[in-house]
Amino acid sequence: MISKKIVLHFPMRLIDEPIVYKLVKDYDLKFNILKASVSPKEEGLMVLELSGKGENYDKGIEYVKSCGVRIESLSHDVRRNLDKCTDCGVCVPSCPVSALEVDPKTRNLIFHDKKCIGCELCVKICPTQAMEVHF
Repeated sequence: MISKKIVLHFPMRLIDEPIVYKLVKDYDLKFNILKASVSPKEEGLMVLELSGKGENYDKGIEYVKSCGVRIESLSHDVRRNLDKCTDCGVCVPSCPVSALEVDPKTRNLIFHDKKCIGCELCVKICPTQAMEVHF
């Protein structure tokens, strides 16, 4: 079983095509949409966690590439800089997967990096720039 986080860049001409549906139907792959930005008459972007049997995964990736979709590995992660962080908690409500929380007893910020999907919403909102993207 393979599970990878990938970024798909859809050309404008493919926005209306059921490419992800075919990954499920034809290649028996499971997906979790981590982030998506798709607008008519623009390039689309989708961050997926894609998983399935190795052979099916490889065939599914080849299918997506053959359609003209550019694929990248999700090769960055978000990290908390403890020297900059003031434990203010401003970032907590921005996290769609609850990777950030404030300990109710200590009031310290807790970052669960294994839950983080790299959406970068916390990076944008952090007033001290303590949440950083590393490639």
